[in-house]
Amino acid sequence: MPVIGMESEFNVWLDEVEINPETYWKHPSAFIDRPLLTREKTSLQLPTGGAVYFDRGVIEVVTPVIELAPQSTARMVRNLWEQIGFVRDQLTNWGKKTGHTVRLKAYSSHYNITYEIPKSQQTRTRNEKALALLLAYILPVPVMLVASNRRSTGVGVRPRGGRIEVTVDFTPDPGLMIAAATLIVGIVREVISWPSYDLSMLEKLPIPVIAGVVPGKHTTRKGWLTKDFHYEQSPYTADVNAPLWTTQFGDMKSLRQIAKETAWFFRKSIRRYSDPFSFRLLFAILDGRAPSLLELIDRPSAYEDVGRLCRWGMVIHELKNYESEMRLLAPWREWNGESIDEYVIERQHAREKHQTEMANVSAEVPRARTRSLRAACAKTDEAKLSNDLQPRAVQASPKRKALLSRRRSDRPGKLVPRRPSQYLDRRGTSLLASNNNGNGQGAAERRASPDRRHHDYTIAFPDRRLTRSAYEKVFLKLVSGSRLRVGNDFYKPIGMKGWYHAVFRRESDGAEKLLSIDQLLKKMQDWTS
Repeated sequence: MPVIGMESEFNVWLDEVEINPETYWKHPSAFIDRPLLTREKTSLQLPTGGAVYFDRGVIEVVTPVIELAPQSTARMVRNLWEQIGFVRDQLTNWGKKTGHTVRLKAYSSHYNITYEIPKSQQTRTRNEKALALLLAYILPVPVMLVASNRRSTGVGVRPRGGRIEVTVDFTPDPGLMIAAATLIVGIVREVISWPSYDLSMLEKLPIPVIAGVVPGKHTTRKGWLTKDFHYEQSPYTADVNAPLWTTQFGDMKSLRQIAKETAWFFRKSIRRYSDPFSFRLLFAILDGRAPSLLELIDRPSAYEDVGRLCRWGMVIHELKNYESEMRLLAPWREWNGESIDEYVIERQHAREKHQTEMANVSAEVPRARTRSLRAACAKTDEAKLSNDLQPRAVQASPKRKALLSRRRSDRPGKLVPRRPSQYLDRRGTSLLASNNNGNGQGAAERRASPDRRHHDYTIAFPDRRLTRSAYEKVFLKLVSGSRLRVGNDFYKPIGMKGWYHAVFRRESDGAEKLLSIDQLLKKMQDWTS
């Protein structure tokens, strides 16, 4: 079946010093206190159905494959936060035993969507690489508005052989992460069905993209990455409601308008894989009725301690207390070494360096620009000439009073436009009518009545209505310690090979057997304790 999956990466801080987890622990079993199914290399199958492993200096948690269906994006995000919660709890227990403190700092999230069109049916304008490039134009603006923060730098799209991977900053709020997953999966699945992935499609369809922005090469593996310096100014630190951006049709629009119009074009596909709660939340953000992380003063503190400052069932405090956040002229400085003002200047320098490099590359003769400058300035001061030819270094400039906004006379409204003081409650009670019902009982009375469980209304997502996917049930059986009956024999799961096959050992003679998850899906009634 067509599937989706998700992975998130975290930097590890041990006693407030960043470490390489693979160098320190060698294997995740070093901090996990129970036996788990083995996978490949430094990977373990978790009791929550996903996996954990080390990858190039980070801890990475991954969901199992989850088949595409209504509510599948919410199931995927819930499963990811279950992996995060398990790993966080294991690290906490390990820290108590060893006398250390361990903190998980958010790094990135990857959204994976099946691309099931076989190679034999792919053409020059309709293949995995062309699809990834087209998505690199469509996705960045709506994704940054829903999933990114003011310190984010880019949105990437990578073809991964049978799947498309969208890379973006980790989103520390579970509700926002579901909205982002809903948006990404809906857009990608709809574009996959198009007859052509040629960039000319952007001129034929009413999907606005910012004119003149060309995605660059992805920093890891094949694919494309649209960075902040590919734009005339950083969209991550600009006013999301200001009409600053020219589209390919020549219209001036704001980031919020571009994101909303793009999502609205794909609304049917987005609704197909979402749930009513997340669909409403997504368009509340795009309409401006719920805050985006780009409207906060700085990146939320939950990024710095994932699993403790925010878990599944929570809403980060910056979103619950938006008005209070706007009054905080100084963001949390314990973990951030530079102010947001210094960060904006640093990214502007990166853009100037990028533009200088592109000017040299686009010259008809290599380094023609450099030679023309040297010829024109042959009689000028040598030091001045050298300074003109050198790109500016990317480093934080010294603080200047004219550039810093942290003065007593500043007001929050000078940073970003003020919003209405009402916080859009994303819990189940916000969907209940406030007027009295036929029995004279209002919403407040119904919420307080003893027949309603308080637990149901204190989470960021109405979890009681969210069932498990078919593939999730298979993986939960695999990690439960149960035995599988095949004919007259009993088999015990001993490991995983990738995401589609499990290794079993026959109890009678120790012979091993490989079964796919689709085979196991047909044998769900054959498991015994």
